Amino acid sequence: MPVTDDETLREILASETIAVVGCSTSPGKAAHDIPKYLLEHGYDVIPVNPFADEIFGREVYDSLADVPDEIDIVDVFRPSEEVAGIVNEVLEREDVETVWLQLDITDDESGKRVEESGRTFVQDRCMKVEHQRLRG
Repeated sequence: MPVTDDETLREILASETIAVVGCSTSPGKAAHDIPKYLLEHGYDVIPVNPFADEIFGREVYDSLADVPDEIDIVDVFRPSEEVAGIVNEVLEREDVETVWLQLDITDDESGKRVEESGRTFVQDRCMKVEHQRLRG
C-alpha cells in the first residue's frame, strides 16, 4: 500500500537528496516549479532529464543509473506508463529509500515491487503540497 499517513510522509520529507526524473527546464511547468521549490527549501535536487544539460545551474543526468551521488528519494514527473521502467532503475540502486510519484501519476504494480524491495512508495501526491502542509 502506498504511504498515506502523515507521520511517514514527515519522515520521508526529512530526507536530503531528491533525484527528480522528468525535471523540466520550463518555468511554469510543475516539473520545473516543484523541484525549484524543493531546492529553495534546502533539498539537494538532482535533475534527471535526457534532453537537458543544466537545470537550476546544476548538472542534469540522462538516467538514474548515471547519478553518481547517493539518492534518498526519486521524485517522478513522468507519465504513469513510464513508472515501471523508472522503478527498474531504482531497484538497480541500493541507496534509494523512497519512490514518490507526483499528483495524477499512479502504478500500483510498480508500487508493490518498490515495497517488496523494502522501500517506501508514495503515489498521486504533490511533494510541494505535502511539504507545505507537514513541514512548512
